[in-house]
Amino acid sequence: MTTTHDAAAAPDLADPALYQNRELSWLDFNARVLALAADPRQPLLERCKFLAIFTSNLDEFFMVRVAATQEAAAAGRRSSTPDRMPREEVLNRVSTRVRELVDAQHRIWQGDIRPRLIEAGIVIADLEDLSPGDRAAAEDGFERQALPVLTPLAVGPGLPFPYISGLSLNLGLLVRDPETGEQRFARVKVPPGLPRLFPAGDSMVPLEQLMRHHAGLLFPGMEIAQDVLFRVTRDADFDIDDDADDLVGAVEDQLRQRRFGHVVRLEVQQGAAPDLLEELTSALRATPRDTYFVPGLLDMTSLWQIATLNRPELRDPEWRPVIPHRLRTADDDDDSLDMFAAIRHGDLLVHHPYDDFTASVERFVVQAVDDPDVLAIKQTVYRTSGDSPIVPALIRAAERGVQTVCLVEVKARFDEERNIKWARAMERAGVHVVYGMPGLKTHAKLCLVARREGDRVRRYCHIGTGNYNPSTARLYTDMGLFTCDEALTQDVANLFNHLTGFARPPRYEQLLVAPTHLREGLLAEIERVVAAHREGIPGRVTMKMNSLVDGPTTEALYRASQAGVPVDLIVRGICGLRPGVPGVSDNIRVISIVGRFLEHARIFAFTSGDDTRVWIGSADMMVRNLDHRVEAVAPVDDPACRREAIAALELMLADTALAWRLSSDGAWTRVLPAEGAEPVNSQSAFMARALEAAGRLV
Repeated sequence: MTTTHDAAAAPDLADPALYQNRELSWLDFNARVLALAADPRQPLLERCKFLAIFTSNLDEFFMVRVAATQEAAAAGRRSSTPDRMPREEVLNRVSTRVRELVDAQHRIWQGDIRPRLIEAGIVIADLEDLSPGDRAAAEDGFERQALPVLTPLAVGPGLPFPYISGLSLNLGLLVRDPETGEQRFARVKVPPGLPRLFPAGDSMVPLEQLMRHHAGLLFPGMEIAQDVLFRVTRDADFDIDDDADDLVGAVEDQLRQRRFGHVVRLEVQQGAAPDLLEELTSALRATPRDTYFVPGLLDMTSLWQIATLNRPELRDPEWRPVIPHRLRTADDDDDSLDMFAAIRHGDLLVHHPYDDFTASVERFVVQAVDDPDVLAIKQTVYRTSGDSPIVPALIRAAERGVQTVCLVEVKARFDEERNIKWARAMERAGVHVVYGMPGLKTHAKLCLVARREGDRVRRYCHIGTGNYNPSTARLYTDMGLFTCDEALTQDVANLFNHLTGFARPPRYEQLLVAPTHLREGLLAEIERVVAAHREGIPGRVTMKMNSLVDGPTTEALYRASQAGVPVDLIVRGICGLRPGVPGVSDNIRVISIVGRFLEHARIFAFTSGDDTRVWIGSADMMVRNLDHRVEAVAPVDDPACRREAIAALELMLADTALAWRLSSDGAWTRVLPAEGAEPVNSQSAFMARALEAAGRLV
């Protein structure tokens, strides 16, 4: 019986002090990306790439997360996250932290990377520092290529302040008539179709500097009194009415409106004149909190231009994914391999980008399309690339008379337009296209094939952690399970029928499905480990995910720690849990791996004694995934596949090259090798293992 004293002494697991704010935690993740740019051990062009990624990450953060927080604060909605931080405080702290990070980014660029590029013969110069020959080349190119496409837009009577598109780079000018003294504000957009780092003989120069120098050509007879470079970020999130009669039409309407979202951030080059700044902030309704003064090059996504230069000695060695050894043939004629026979031989676990996506996932779909014994193909599409062969293959299947179903998520943020295009192309070809369930995004990664084999029909499926996107499959680490297990494929079939039909959620024997019971299933696994641990059976919980902010899941992990269960968490991005808090999370370790590839796989392992249950799937531990999306997490029951998944987790937990560790105060520090030991780079080790395994034939 619990005494009053004991109840008073027990920590309150709902205490906001035990949780970190998700927005601030995300900024810590982006700081880890920036640390890769600062790391002199990284190849020089890779460092440029990480500077560009840091900027594009921050752009999306403002377009979505800051915009949503601003809207909630304006509406007076109280915090709904476990940390309970008031939204105004979140916005203030975000503003402070972003300024610190952006200043650090420019110190890295200006004081370290740019000088090293010059040493390597890649010169990004300021206009005034160019040699006479390079300057003449730059000005000649500007007058031939750039000047003809520039359009000055002035503000005045009958000329309202021009619309400024999101993420565009702009030159603001104060133009004066020398005869009348009249002054007007004008804006000239930096043309997005031209190289931002403009060729200048043996050098490159920011295009906006050439525009500044030649601005007088756009305003004949006028004087350029002042100028300022600026960039705006707009709210790009939107809500769709799921009761809309035409969901695709509603999404298209919102896409058109997205261009006109309110300004959530104004970036201005440091040193802007007060009257020009006043003109901008007033017209764009930008508050001081939302105005950021940038001490150098605006919009470092332009550094992709440098990162992709053909200088292999300044980049990571090229990685070519290998064909998994079970999908290779003795005569190396990989086209002759029968995917279905390989899956019947036993479940197959693939790990991208170490295992080849084309030789596994794409081959599975393409062989299904071309196989005369295949009767039906069902697939989810959340994000895919414009050059993906998977969607054209589904179109070909429908044209051949195969029953083809594709569930396309037209609300996948920033991929809506592409998904609508693919959906319409598939509908024209006869594919049964479904757009998901009201109020939910379909995020599950599933492909199901029904095949005639003798006097029966056998189902095969692929269940993955990542999108059916060959482009990101080369950059993101993901896992996928191929199986023809009857119970699991029946569950996948039931899920597709539920998504395309009209019925209550079915019961699943193997699959954990959100929003019905995925959270409950994983919490039950944690509680099973805890209960056995209390009975003297040693337990352990190991979870790898992109984000952990779900309150019930975090509380369950705290309870496991309090029971003495070791908990190892690999969280790439947002982590709302605080490890190492006495009496609460003493037994929890949290690491984050940030490296060459984007860690994206979700793997969950629950150990009691000699038994470990492993699950993989599409869901992070977030309210949006567990309550507002259709997600699927599958058990990895095949012993060989299970060993592969466990070995992957253990290797990542042993990383001392790419890993960061979270402390109870919310600080992240690099995990370093023991004195005298070689650092363990898990991503490099996975590449080496894949090459070694590829040498073994079935």
